[in-house]
Amino acid sequence: MLTRNKEEINRVKNLKLKMGRQLYTTTVLYLVTLLFICRTISAVRFPPEQPTTDDLDFIRTSCNTTLYPDVCYTSLAGYASAVQDNPARLAKLAIGVSLSRAKYTAAYLSKLSRRAASAAVHDCVSNVGDAVDQMRGSLRQLREMNHRRPGDPAFRFQMSNVQTWMSAALTDEETCTDGVTEEMEDGETKTAICDRVADVKRFTSNALALVNTYANNGA
Repeated sequence: MLTRNKEEINRVKNLKLKMGRQLYTTTVLYLVTLLFICRTISAVRFPPEQPTTDDLDFIRTSCNTTLYPDVCYTSLAGYASAVQDNPARLAKLAIGVSLSRAKYTAAYLSKLSRRAASAAVHDCVSNVGDAVDQMRGSLRQLREMNHRRPGDPAFRFQMSNVQTWMSAALTDEETCTDGVTEEMEDGETKTAICDRVADVKRFTSNALALVNTYANNGA
């Protein structure tokens, strides 16, 4: 009799515990859903601030110092209201855009290398992967410099690191296309690789130019 009572008590306890967990899970899901809906409504009611003429002029003037000003302006003008006239934000944005392109291309090359026997393709995967790592390091370094003042020794040292890494990323990308151009036979695959990596090179070159401007002129 005592054994049955204990079993019944334990069963009730386990049932209550299970119900409590289900209630907790349901509550969490409800709150997450509510938060998502609220954010969505807020985004619709309060669209991003429209850039001013001064914001756009800053982007265009800055992009005119790069090798590919049209590519630069087209890719960055949509963020003018967030950048305003801040060269640090512009440098970070440019690296972020270049990094996104490089990651996309690295994924394409990695997929291609699984069915391509060419050593040049495999080397290119490694080169672009290294470029991605260099850009990640550059972006991380810039984000850690939010409270550094231009002219400070620490600022100059850290900016030197960013310049070195971005330059290395561009070199990695050029090494990729050089290898493919020299070692692969002409064809669709070769053309596709060179076109995609050349696109990344343009963005990386622009990002490096904007980083150099920030390093030389500061905020």
